This record gives sequence, structure tokens and C-alpha cells, in this order.
Amino acid sequence: MAASATTRDIPILVTSPAASSERRVNPSWTISQLKAKLEPITGIAPSLQTLTLRLPDHLDGTAISAKDEDRTEIGAWSFPAYAELHVTSTDPALGTVIPPLSSVPKYEMPVETYSSLPDTVLAFKKTHQIGRFDPHAPELKEKKVTDLWREIEARKIVIGARCILPPSTTRRGTVAYIGLIPEIPGLGPWVGVKLDEPAGKNDGTAGGKRYFHCEPQYGVFVRPERIQVGDWKELGLDNDDDELDEI
Repeated sequence: MAASATTRDIPILVTSPAASSERRVNPSWTISQLKAKLEPITGIAPSLQTLTLRLPDHLDGTAISAKDEDRTEIGAWSFPAYAELHVTSTDPALGTVIPPLSSVPKYEMPVETYSSLPDTVLAFKKTHQIGRFDPHAPELKEKKVTDLWREIEARKIVIGARCILPPSTTRRGTVAYIGLIPEIPGLGPWVGVKLDEPAGKNDGTAGGKRYFHCEPQYGVFVRPERIQVGDWKELGLDNDDDELDEI
């Protein structure tokens, strides 16, 4: 069944034991269609999927199921924006098929050993004076920092300015911080943005240090070239957008 052109897609958070990502669903989809789209994301076959809709103000989730899932549309349930759709498998053996990468043992070569090897990227950079081995590296670093500050000025990025984070026009917010952040790798200034919706990565902190105040997942730090300042008003429920990928 094709999605109705007049039915608004809804951004949600899809979670499973092995995945978590922001996606879009359409209320006109049937449960069977939804499960088919969830398979490549979660790795769980449609016939084994159990769907639970979790809302922020409800401790218990709501099961998404029906006798005839080929005909029952998911619009029969209330899907508020950024609700969580949790997907589990009825087969217990699939619960931990993909372990977190952090739990997988990895070999780590000692720095001294790697530095002594002749046929490595590090050896190539040393031989050809690339990156930090370039005798002009200090001047290049200073130029990069200067260019970033000029970018901020050219883009008229100031504290309190409304902005978007292209290419999306729906990821909107307010500039809340401009300056250096030693806790983040990289030279020069960063721009802290307090987003209108929980589509960020932090609460205004980096490495345990606070740079501005906002709720969790409402803050993000980006480079100046990622910012477009303008008269970007907050989006309401009547705003329709097609920026996020569908599942």
C-alpha cells in the first residue's frame, strides 16, 4: 500500500537490542509493511518481530499487533513525534546476535612498535612530511584557526541567533555558545546550538564541562560552516517536511 500524499510522515526513534536510529513512519502503512521496513534496520525477520510503542509519559509500552497485520494500518495507534518504537525478537537466540563493538576483544599494537614499522601510514607521513610532520604545520594550523573565526563573522553567527543545520531545514535551534572546546579534538572555534527538538547529542556539555544549558539530546556542537543563520522560526505541528529518510 502506497503512503497517502496527504498523510504526514512522523519521525520516531527505532530501537532494538542491536540498533538505534531515527526514522520516519507513515500512519497509512500496515503493520506488515512496517515490519518489512524494520528488518534491514534491526536484523529481525518480520515473522519474529514484536513491536512496542513507548511514550515518554508512559512507563508501560503499547503493543503494536493485530490479527490481520496485512490490513491493519499503524495509524490506529497514536504515534507522537520522536516516540520510541522498540523491536524485539520472539526467538531468544536472536537477542544478542550482534554484541556491542565495545565488548568485542581487539588487538592494540603498542605505539612504540607501530612507530618502528617501515611500511605504515605513519612512516609515509614522516617520509613525505605530511600533516604534523610538515615543517609548515604551525603556520597552517594558525591559518585554519583564523579561517574558522572569519567564517563565524562572515556567516553572522552570534549568540542568540536562530539557525538551521543544513542540509536539513527542520533541524533548527538557537546559537548558545561560540568558542574553543579543548575537550573536542580539532583546532579552532566550535558553535554550540540549542536545538528546538531532541535531535542533538548532548546537554550543552563536552567532556564533562558545561558550555551552555539545555535538556539532554537538545545540544550539539558543530563547525561554523555547518550553520546557516536566519529568521528560522520554530516548527509547529502544521509544518510538513521531507528531510528525514523513510524506513
